[in-house]
Amino acid sequence: MREPILQLTEIHKSFPGVKALDGASLNVYPGQVMALLGENGAGKSTLMKVITGIYTLDAGEVWYENISVSFKGPRDSQQAGISIIHQELNLLPALTIAENIFLGREMTNRFGAINWSAMYQKADQLLARLKVKHKSSTILGELSLGEQQMVEIAKALSFESKVIIMDEPTDALTDSEVDALFTVINELRDEGYGIVYISHRLKEIFEVCDDITILRDGKFIAEKPVAQIDEDKLIELMVGRRLDEQYPRIPCVHQSNCLTIKSLSGEAINNVSFTLKHGEILGISGLMGAGRTELMKVIYGALPRHTGDIILEGEVINPCSTLQGLQHGIAYISEDRKGDGLVLGLSVKDNMSLCTLKSLSSGWQLKHQEERSAVNDFIGLFNIKTPSMDQVIGNLSGGNQQKVAIAKGLMTKPKVLILDEPTRGVDVGAKKEIYQLINKFKAEGMSIILVSSEMPEVLGMSDRILVMHQGQISGEFSAQEADQEKLMACAVGKNHNEVAA
Repeated sequence: MREPILQLTEIHKSFPGVKALDGASLNVYPGQVMALLGENGAGKSTLMKVITGIYTLDAGEVWYENISVSFKGPRDSQQAGISIIHQELNLLPALTIAENIFLGREMTNRFGAINWSAMYQKADQLLARLKVKHKSSTILGELSLGEQQMVEIAKALSFESKVIIMDEPTDALTDSEVDALFTVINELRDEGYGIVYISHRLKEIFEVCDDITILRDGKFIAEKPVAQIDEDKLIELMVGRRLDEQYPRIPCVHQSNCLTIKSLSGEAINNVSFTLKHGEILGISGLMGAGRTELMKVIYGALPRHTGDIILEGEVINPCSTLQGLQHGIAYISEDRKGDGLVLGLSVKDNMSLCTLKSLSSGWQLKHQEERSAVNDFIGLFNIKTPSMDQVIGNLSGGNQQKVAIAKGLMTKPKVLILDEPTRGVDVGAKKEIYQLINKFKAEGMSIILVSSEMPEVLGMSDRILVMHQGQISGEFSAQEADQEKLMACAVGKNHNEVAA
C-alpha cells in the first residue's frame, strides 16, 4: 500500500451563497505526480487554498507526513514543505529575477547584510535547471510572459519543498519551455517529491502524470491511475456527461468581405494582408512570438499602425485607440483576461457593462434597470456560475471569468469579434459552451477571428486558417485542407507552396 505524504479527507468549505467543497478528498504520494482535474468551479483552487492555509476548512482533515495539520497561511505551509506555483504570476517586474525568487527570505552573511553573490549564484543554478537563458541579475520585466512563468517555477523549487503544487504551469509557456518543465517534473518525481498537477490540457495529463483525482461540483468523484483511463472516460467523469463532439463547427455560408487588411505593418508585424468574411471564423495559428497578438492589437487600435490599410465594410478606418476600435465595431478579447480584460475588484455586472456604459446612459444618467437586464441576459446565455451579478468577479472561477470577458465584448454588438486564446485555462465543459456561443454569433453573421495556440481548437472551429511566422503570414488553408503537420510546417518558417507541394 502506498502511503500519501499529503492527504485531504472529506473537506467542506462554504462561502455566502456557494458551497465550494462538499466532501472533497485528495491523496499526494511521494515520487508520484497526481493530476487534479475538474471543470471550472469544481473546487480545485479552493482545495489548494485550504492546503496552503489561505482558507480555513469548515469540516474534514488535512494530514501531512502522517500528522493532522492546520496551516495558518502560505508562509506556514511553505515552511512545512508545501509550495504552490500559481496560475497567475505573483512577481514584481521592477526587481531582478534573483530578488523575486528570494523575496522576503534573502540570503544574508554573518553580519546580517544581504549576500548578493550567494543569492545570485543559487538563483542562476535554479534557472539553469529550468534551461532559462537569462542571468538572475536580469530585471524580471524584461522577460516574456512564458519566461516569467519559469521564474515562478524556480521560486517554488527554491523552497526545497516535499510537495509542489503546480496550477496550470504551462499556460503561458512555449513548447521548448514545456519540455524543460516536464524534464524537471520527471527529475523531481525521481527524487521523491510529491507533485499536484492542475491542468486543462488533457494531453499533458497523460504525458506527465501517474494518477488522476477528479472533482465535480466540490465533490470527490474518483482517483485512478492514468494507465487505467482514456480521454473520453476522463471527460465524462469531469463533466458528468459525454461530450460526443468536442469542436461543434457549423457550416459557413461565405458572404461578402467584412474586414480587409492590406499590407499592414506595425509592432512585430510586417506586410500582413488578409480578408475576413461575414459569418466566418478565421483561425490564426503560429508559435509564441509569431506576432499574432500584436496583429490583433494593431487592428483593434491598441498598438500603432505604421503602414497599410484597415478596411471595414468598405470603409477605410484608422483606429488609434481601443475606444476608436470599439466605436468602429471591433471588439478584442485579450489572452490575458486578468491583466487586460477584467477589473478583478469590480462586480460581474460592472465588468460586463464597462464598454457599453455610453449606450446604457441617457445624458449623465445610467439606465440601471436596462444595464441589469442586459447583464442578466448574458449571464443566462453564457451559463455563468455566480451567486449574483453583484458578486466580485475575482471570486469566480477562471472559466466563468472568461465567459464574462467574452460577454463584455459581445455587449458592444461588434461587427468583428477578435478572440485571443478564448479557452486558455478553461475546462473541457466550459470550452464546449464557449464554442457553441461562438457558433451562435457566427450563424447570426458576426465575423470572428480566433487566435489560439491549441491546434485542435483552430482546426476544429475555423473555416479558414492563417499561419504566422516572424510577423508575417506564412500560410493560408481552408478547413478541409488544413492539418496539424501543415500548420506546424508554416509556423516554423515554410511557406504555403512548400507545404502544399
